[in-house]
Amino acid sequence: MMDSTISRYCESILNVLNDGVYITDREGKTLWVNKVYEKLTGLSVGELMGRNVRELVRDGVFDKVLNPEIVENVRPATHVQRLADGKNMVLSGYPVLDESGELVLVVTFARDITRLTQMNEQMTAQRLLIDQFTDSIAYFAQRQAKHLTPVYSGEKMGGIIELLTRLAASDATVLLLGETGTGKDVMARLTHDRSARRDKMFLKVDCGGLAESLTESELFGYVPGAFTGARARGKAGYFEMADGGTVFLDEVGELSLTMQSRLLRVLQDGEIMRVGAGTPHKVDVRVIAATNRNLAELVEKGLFRRDLYYRLSVAVVEVPPLRQRPEDIAVLTKHFFAMYTGKYRKNMSFGPEVLDALRRYSWPGNVRELQNVVHNLVITRNPGQIGVRDLPPEIGGAPAEVPLEKGSFSAERPLKELVTEFERSVLRRALEKYGSVSKVAELYHINRTTLFRKLRGGHEDVSDG
Repeated sequence: MMDSTISRYCESILNVLNDGVYITDREGKTLWVNKVYEKLTGLSVGELMGRNVRELVRDGVFDKVLNPEIVENVRPATHVQRLADGKNMVLSGYPVLDESGELVLVVTFARDITRLTQMNEQMTAQRLLIDQFTDSIAYFAQRQAKHLTPVYSGEKMGGIIELLTRLAASDATVLLLGETGTGKDVMARLTHDRSARRDKMFLKVDCGGLAESLTESELFGYVPGAFTGARARGKAGYFEMADGGTVFLDEVGELSLTMQSRLLRVLQDGEIMRVGAGTPHKVDVRVIAATNRNLAELVEKGLFRRDLYYRLSVAVVEVPPLRQRPEDIAVLTKHFFAMYTGKYRKNMSFGPEVLDALRRYSWPGNVRELQNVVHNLVITRNPGQIGVRDLPPEIGGAPAEVPLEKGSFSAERPLKELVTEFERSVLRRALEKYGSVSKVAELYHINRTTLFRKLRGGHEDVSDG
C-alpha cells in the first residue's frame, strides 16, 4: 500500500522528473501530462486534456503514439516520435494494470533527442569526410610510389586482371560481383589505375555505411540553405568532387530506391542535382559498382530498379572466392606476412606445414580473413618459426585448452549442453575479432536471429523467414 504522503504528492513527484510524462486510459484518452512534457513539446495540458491520441495523430500533432500497441500487446514499447515542428522525441511506454490484471492506464515517458540526432548526423558526416580525404591521400601516395599490382598466381585471377585491363581502356560502367572480402575494392582501384582517368581522383563510397538521412546530400551535395544545419556556402557531393575521375560505389545493392533513381540519372545523362537546387549540374565520372548481393533477385523482389540494373551491368566481372582459387593462398600469405613483419620489425618465418594447412581451409571470409589471420599471427606470436599449432583452431591449430571440471566442458553434462556452450564460445570469439554481428553471421552462414539465439544458449531452430 502506497504511503498517503506519497499518494498526495504523486503529481508533484512526476513534475520533477527530467522526462516528459504522458498518461492515457486504455482507449487512448489523454488524462494528464507533466510540466516537463509541456516544455518539451510546446503543447499545454489544456490543448491535450481529454483528446484521444489517435485524433492527435490524425490532426498531425504527432506521427506516432504507443497507446494502441501497448493496449494490444500489454507490454512496454519504444518508438521515436516526430512532432509537427520537426522535433524528435524518443517514447518509452508502459502498461499499468489493476488488481485483476486488466490494463487501465498507459504511461509514456518522452525525451527530446533532436539535438542528439543532429549531433550524430554531423559526426557521421565528419567521419565520412575524413574517410574520403584519407582514402584520396592514400591513393595519391600509392600512385607516387608505384602502380597498383594485385597479388595472385593462378590463371583464374590472371584472366580477371586481363579482362579488367581491357575494360579500363573504355569508360564503361563496371559491376564487380563477389562475396565479402574477395578483393572487389582492389579490382576497382586496379581498373581506375589502368584507365585514362588514373591521374584524377578515385573516390570510394560505402553505400551500406551512409545514413539514410545523409545519403542524398553526401552523394549529390546541397545548395546554401537547403535544410537546417546546411553550410552557408553549400557543399559539393561525391560525384562533383570526383569530376573527371572515378566513383566506386561499394555495396551498391544497399542504396534505397530513391537514391537508385538519382544514380540512374548520373549514368544516363551525366547530371547531378544538388539538394535544394533548381537546375542540374553536369559531371564527368566513371562509375564502378560492387556488391555481394544478387541484384537480379533484388530486381524480381522490387528492391532494385530494373533499368539501373541494366545500366550497371554493361560489364560484369565476378571475383571468385578464395576457396575457388587455392593456388593464390600461398602468394597472398607471403605478401601479408612480409608486410606485417616489416611493419612491426619482427624476425619470423613459417614452418613448412603451415601453408598446407592454410590451403586446406575453406576461408569463408576470403582474402580479408586470410589477411586478418596473418596479421594476428605476427602481432601475437614471439619471433621465430610459426607452426601449425599456432594457427587458429578452425584452420588446424591447437584447440584452446578447456578445463574439464564441473560447470565447464565436463563429461558429466549432456552432449547438447556441451555443443551449445562450444558454439557460444566460438561466436563470442568471432564477435571480438570482427566486431560486427552481420560479418559473423555471414562468416558462419547463419542469420542474425540464429546468431543471437546461440549467443543466449537457445536450442530450437529459428530463421528469419
